[in-house]
Amino acid sequence: MAQRKGMEVSIAIAEAASACDVDCIAAYPITPQTHVVEHLAEIVAEGELDAEFIPVESEHAALSACIGCAAAGARTFTATSSQGLALMHEVLFIASALRMPMVMVVANRALSGPINIWNDHSDVMTERDVGWLQVFAENGQEAVDLVILAHKISEDHRVLLPIMVHFDGFIVSHMIEPLSLPDRDEVKKFLPNFVPAMRLDIDNPISMGPVGMPTVYTEAKMVAEAAVRGSYGPIVETFKGFGDMFGRHYRPVETYRSEDAEIMMVTMGSISETAMTWVDAQRERGEKVGLVRFRLWRPLPIEDFKNAVRGAKALTVIDRHFSPGGPGGPVSAEIKQVLYGTADAPQIVEFVAGLGGRDINMEDFDQMYGKTKAVLAGAPVPPFELIQVRGGHHGEI
Repeated sequence: MAQRKGMEVSIAIAEAASACDVDCIAAYPITPQTHVVEHLAEIVAEGELDAEFIPVESEHAALSACIGCAAAGARTFTATSSQGLALMHEVLFIASALRMPMVMVVANRALSGPINIWNDHSDVMTERDVGWLQVFAENGQEAVDLVILAHKISEDHRVLLPIMVHFDGFIVSHMIEPLSLPDRDEVKKFLPNFVPAMRLDIDNPISMGPVGMPTVYTEAKMVAEAAVRGSYGPIVETFKGFGDMFGRHYRPVETYRSEDAEIMMVTMGSISETAMTWVDAQRERGEKVGLVRFRLWRPLPIEDFKNAVRGAKALTVIDRHFSPGGPGGPVSAEIKQVLYGTADAPQIVEFVAGLGGRDINMEDFDQMYGKTKAVLAGAPVPPFELIQVRGGHHGEI
C-alpha cells in the first residue's frame, strides 16, 4: 500500500524514479535540482536500485549519455534546472528527433543574468520548441505522480518521445510535504517493463540520427510535429488510467470554481495554489472569478483550453517569463493565437510577475484583478505589464 509521510519533495521525486525501476541515470548537480539526483545516487550506491548512475562533466554530457542509454533500450531518467537546461539546448532537439523515450524533471529556476537561483519559468519557456512533451506540477504530490505518469507516456509505442516534468524550484523542490508514495508493486502494475520499439544492437545494427538533406528535412520535421500532436490521446488515456488506479486525477487543462466565472486567472505551476486561495476569498465577496491552468504544456491542449474559458468575459494571464522587445509573455502570446478568430472570445489582460523568485501575494492578485475589471468597464487594454517593479512600471527601478 502507498505510504503517506512527510518528506522533501526532491527526495520523494527520487524515490518515485526508483519505484519506476529506472535502468540509467545520468545527471549533473545544479541548484535547486541537486537533491533529486543526489538521493538517487545514494539509492543506487546502497543497492536499493539496480541501475547505472553515470557521473558526467556537464548537463550537455548528461543528456548525451541519456540518449545513448535510451538508444540501447534502457529506462532513462535525468534532472536539471535553469542554466543546466540551457546547456542541454542543442542536445534536447536530438533526443526528440530520435524519438528517445526518457524522463527529465526540471526544477524551474530563473536564467541568469543577473545570477539568480530562485524560481520563475524562464528556463522552460526558453525551451518550448525542442519537441519534448512537457507537463507542470503545482505541488509535491503532483510531481511524484507525474514522474510515474511520464515514464508510461514516454514509453508508449504510440508516443516514443522524451518528456519534461516541471516543478517550481525551492517553492516546491525543497518543501517538506505529506506525500503518498506508491510502492514498487503498485507502480509495477501501472508501469510495465520497458519494451523499446528500436534499440542499438551489435547483432542487428541500425543507424540513428543520419544527416537530413534538404530533400528529407522538412518531411522529418512534419513527422516530428505529428508525433507530438498525436501524443495527446495516449496522454489523456494514461491520465485516466492513473486516476482509476491511484485515485488522483489529472487533465490537460484544469479549472477551479470556473463554472460561472466572468474573469478567470490563467496560471501555471505552484502559484496556482495561491491563486485558488485568492479565488476563494473573492467568491466569499460575491465576485465571479475562477482559475484555469495548464497541466499539459506540450502538446498544447488547444480545444481543452477553449472549452475551459468558454463563457468568461476576460482572462487575467500571469506569465513568469517574457520576451524582451517582444509582445510580452509566452503564455499570453499562445493564448491569443489559440483564441484568435473565436466568436465571443474573452478579453485578454496580460501580466508578468514572480520573476527571479519574487513572491506573488494576495495584493498582487488584487492589483491584476482590479485592472482586468477596469478593462471590462471600458478602460483601454494595456500592453503586458511587468508588475512588482519597485518605483514604477517596466524598467523604472
